[in-house]
Amino acid sequence: MMKSPRTARANRSPRISKATLTAMIEEATVDCYNESEQVCGWFTMIDENLAVPFDAIVLGVTVTVERVDVTETDQIVAICCRGRHRQSIPILDLPLPIRSPDGWEWIEAYRLWVT
Repeated sequence: MMKSPRTARANRSPRISKATLTAMIEEATVDCYNESEQVCGWFTMIDENLAVPFDAIVLGVTVTVERVDVTETDQIVAICCRGRHRQSIPILDLPLPIRSPDGWEWIEAYRLWVT
């Protein structure tokens, strides 16, 4: 049975106001002196607030997002696994599931900050 568009929308995470996202950006980057420190601030906020593990669909395949990490090149990544295989995916490229996990709004604030 296919869900109606209204039901599908009801299961999605609520929209966040730009003012709220702006406040989150300020919180994540306060007292940061350069871009590397800002990325570290973002990583800390996402790591502390994003409820993992959760399932996501990447290229049509269900994976489990186990945790987030930051690379040596200051890229925040999601560590995804399927069976014995693990892959890091840039957090900005990670498609969030319809029922987004708690803390998903930090990824949205990060997206706004990057753009």
